[in-house]
Amino acid sequence: MTEKIIKISKRTVDAAKAANERYILWDSDLKGFGVRVEASGTKSFLVRYRHQGRRRFLSLGRFGEITPEQARLLAQKALSRVRDGIDPADQRSQDREAITVRSLVEQFLDDHVDKKRKPKTVIEYRSVLERYLLPKFGSRKAQEMLRADLAKLHLSMKETPYQANRLIATVASMYSYGEKHGLTPENFNPAKRIDRFGETRRERFLSSEELGRLGHALRELDESGRYGTAISALKFLLLTGARLREALNLKWSYVDLERGILLLPDSKTGKKTVTLNAPSMEILVNLKAKADRESFNDYVFYGARPDVPRSDLKKPWAAVTKLAVLEELRIHDLRHSFASVGAGAGLGLPIVGKLLGHTQAATTQRYAHLDLDPLRRAADAIGATIIAALELKPST
Repeated sequence: MTEKIIKISKRTVDAAKAANERYILWDSDLKGFGVRVEASGTKSFLVRYRHQGRRRFLSLGRFGEITPEQARLLAQKALSRVRDGIDPADQRSQDREAITVRSLVEQFLDDHVDKKRKPKTVIEYRSVLERYLLPKFGSRKAQEMLRADLAKLHLSMKETPYQANRLIATVASMYSYGEKHGLTPENFNPAKRIDRFGETRRERFLSSEELGRLGHALRELDESGRYGTAISALKFLLLTGARLREALNLKWSYVDLERGILLLPDSKTGKKTVTLNAPSMEILVNLKAKADRESFNDYVFYGARPDVPRSDLKKPWAAVTKLAVLEELRIHDLRHSFASVGAGAGLGLPIVGKLLGHTQAATTQRYAHLDLDPLRRAADAIGATIIAALELKPST
C-alpha cells in the first residue's frame, strides 16, 4: 500500500484521485493523522499510533461526512488519550458494547426491583422510568447519561414535583445498582447532586364534629348491609391507624385475639406487630364469630370470596364520604386522624410512632404540634376517644 506525506486540507483531499489500489496520505503537520483513499474513490480519515508497543489504527470518519478540520481535531483528541495511556480504538470498542439506558432499566427492574421491592414500589419505579426516562433517553448509552440532561428533565416536571423527585431518586438507585453489578462506571451517578423540589405534605385530620358525621355515615351504611365487611374494614382502619393493604391483606392466621395483637409477616416497613384496642378487638371478635359459623378461615375483610382479599374500598368509601359530606377525605387520612388523636391526648410521639409501625422517629415528627402532654397512655385511649366521637359501637 502506497503512502505519501502532504498537508491535509480540503483542497488536497479533494484533489486525491482513486488508484488501482488504496493508498494513504499522511499529514505533514500532525504525525499519525491521515486520509485513506480506496480504489473505489472513497476517502476516510484515520489516525495511527502505538499503544503498549502495538501499532493501532482508528477510523475517524468519511470525507464528506466530516471535514478535514473536524477530522484533525478528532485525531488530536485521540492522540492526547494515547499520551494519557488510553487506547482510543479499545475504548471505542468498549463504548459500542456499553449498555444502553433502556437495557439498564430492564435489568434494574427485572433483577432488582421486582425481586426485592414491594408491589407498590415496583409499580412506582416502573411508572416513572417507563413514562419519563425511557422516551427521552432510552437509546443513550448509560455511561453517557449527563447530569445536565437529567436535571433539565426534572425541571420540566415542576408541575408534578412528587413524580419529578421520585424519578431522580429512582434513577439514583438504578445507577447504584449498575455500579454494583459492573454495568456502569464506578463513582458515576448522574442523579447525584440534583436539587429536589420542595414537597408540601398533605396532612388531614378529622375534627370531633367530622368524626361524628363520619360515624353517622358508617352506622347507616353498616345497618344497610350493602357493603359486606367493607364498613367494618373502614372502622378498623380508623381505630388502628393501619395502612389500607395491611387491613385488606389481613388473614385470621395473623390475628391473636387472646393477646390483642396482629402479627403481620409483611408491611411497608417489614414484619410488624399491631397493638389492638378494645373497639378494634370487638370488630374482629364479631367477624371471627361469623367466619367460624360460615367456615371462613382466610381473609378477615373478604370480598366476593372469603379466600380472596378485597382489591380496594373505593366504592364503599365514596358512599361513606358522600353521606358524611367529607368527599375530599382520603382513606389514608384515617391513619392521620388516628395519630392526631393519640398525639393530642398526650401519649407521646414515640408511643404513637410505635402504634403506627414507624421505623424512623422523623416520620412521626409531623404530629409534634399535636403532642400537648408528655403523659403516656395505651392504644385503648385512642380507641375510646374515636368511638365516643363516632357515637357507635363496632359491629359487622
